[in-house]
Amino acid sequence: MRRIALVTLVVHDYDEAIRFYTEALGFRLAEDEPRPKGGRWVVVEPGAGHSGAALLLARAAGEEQRARVGDQTGGRVGFFLHTDDFARDHARMTAAGVTFLEEPRHEPYGSVAVFQDLYGNRWDLLQPAAS
Repeated sequence: MRRIALVTLVVHDYDEAIRFYTEALGFRLAEDEPRPKGGRWVVVEPGAGHSGAALLLARAAGEEQRARVGDQTGGRVGFFLHTDDFARDHARMTAAGVTFLEEPRHEPYGSVAVFQDLYGNRWDLLQPAAS
């Protein structure tokens, strides 16, 4: 069996990123281990019992990486957060200060709205249509 386990997201600061992903998005901190030279191995995941990919939060090292924080996909939606209750999660995230770039849309494929993370990366909050 093969699957994508982690996707790296370059961040400015470990602790501010952990706060955003755990408090504003409701993710779970799965790992936070020290690494050589002051780095950390920080993994957040959408919640208990999830079976998909998790995010490795990697602090930017050097100007080239710092320049890419918040724009890792050139302004496109690069991350997709699926939910089983769009209204619940949209309301909770809005109350937590998450910036949505559009009103919720109800498309044939499901309910969706684009939001930004704390650095400006674009995400879809998506409840897929029942199949």
